[in-house]
Amino acid sequence: MAKLYLVPTPIGNLDDITLRAVSVLRSVDMILAEDTRTTSFLLRHLGIEKPLRSHHKFNEHATAQFFSEVVAAGQNVALVSDAGTPGISDPGFLLVRTCVEQGVEVETLPGPTAFVPALVNSGFPCDRFCFEGFLPQKKGRMKHLERCRDEERTMIFYESPYRVVKCLEQFSECFGADREISVSRELTKKFEQTVRGTIAEVLDHFRTHEPKGEFVLVVAGKPTKKKKHEEEDQDVED
Repeated sequence: MAKLYLVPTPIGNLDDITLRAVSVLRSVDMILAEDTRTTSFLLRHLGIEKPLRSHHKFNEHATAQFFSEVVAAGQNVALVSDAGTPGISDPGFLLVRTCVEQGVEVETLPGPTAFVPALVNSGFPCDRFCFEGFLPQKKGRMKHLERCRDEERTMIFYESPYRVVKCLEQFSECFGADREISVSRELTKKFEQTVRGTIAEVLDHFRTHEPKGEFVLVVAGKPTKKKKHEEEDQDVED
């Protein structure tokens, strides 16, 4: 029985591709790509030649049914995004849901995704967290943040370099300037960097250092009453 394979691809460093991912990409009949040019570069690097088809956020509603039928007809198909795991702030959900509804087998490989290293590297609790992905660019942006105001778990956001300063300003307004934050950019790449501190401190940094690369913003959850009392007691002891 043929399958749809979801294959994570490196978020920067091409050495992060897994042996299993390479094996699957070599074995399938077709590869669905968010951007065929980006995937072509990766496949050339791996020495793989396979038919490529586009499956991205602008056509996924129209193509999900078609590609699920392709798998149902007996072709093994791999879905990749430009970087990371398909379905995580990338196309993939609609195709997976369609395949599941149609009884088509789906197999997802483990592999790279940007928020995991950013979360672990932040120094904030990793046992309970919520992934918020990209905020709405315009309408509903502040309402979304307001719903997160009282979240006690560590929160993870994605943002483009063009909106990082604006995003931090909105974080300051919503969560308070003294909330702790860890901002990672260019993960796994040559100029990888993580800036930690209060939202006010990190905002000052990116106001004076031009934001470049892809960003993951990890925000500490709202302190619980118990934690606040512990911090106050510690201050008294000090």
